[in-house]
Amino acid sequence: MNHEESLSAPPRRTGRIVLFGLAILGVASAVFVVRRPLMMSAPRCMAGRWHGCFDTFNGVVLMTLVTLPLAALVVWALACRRRAAGITWAWRKSLAEVGMVHGTVPFLWMTMMPGAGAGTAPRRVSLVPLRDLLTMGTGEIVGNLLVFAALGFFAPMRFTALASLPRILALGAGCSVMVETAQYVLWLDRVSSVDDVLVNTVGAVLAALASRRWWRTTAQTPSDQPRPAPAPAG
Repeated sequence: MNHEESLSAPPRRTGRIVLFGLAILGVASAVFVVRRPLMMSAPRCMAGRWHGCFDTFNGVVLMTLVTLPLAALVVWALACRRRAAGITWAWRKSLAEVGMVHGTVPFLWMTMMPGAGAGTAPRRVSLVPLRDLLTMGTGEIVGNLLVFAALGFFAPMRFTALASLPRILALGAGCSVMVETAQYVLWLDRVSSVDDVLVNTVGAVLAALASRRWWRTTAQTPSDQPRPAPAPAG
């Protein structure tokens, strides 16, 4: 058993390092692309002003990046606690929990920002599939794909009950319907569109496909169960 564990440890460590490196590269690339808009919002955010920071897309993205070290610290604390308890996949489950929250809440915040005519403009609903999709710009489509991408990526890694593509599809669709309904009920001057639901759901499913390698292996072990103690020799 010790020989088998020693053989499996290097691939796990290597995969963890590769995943961490890709995450750093992705964050660095995102910061480089949006560095100018973020710097425009930085003074207001650093001063704690709501207007010009938390009510703008640039401000929300900036605060999401600024709080990354705190999210990493939470992952480390959760993982250390799980490892001390002998729980399997401690780092993966901890990263999944924090990633779901940190990767989804900012996009939901931006999605629920009121428009200029909030509370006064007529409510708008579009129930014809693919009609709005033809008029969406590339940036809007990419943004909708990312709304529940973190949820689709991390949820099946954390919850074995969600470790299947049909369930992630149902989860993404259900969350998207709730968001579109909330936009309509709260009168946010946004179009409640079935195309938004479709694109959001596709984003969640694509993200789940990207993490399938990890959540399939996690699903093979009991969730949050301590590792069995090795039997004494002899």
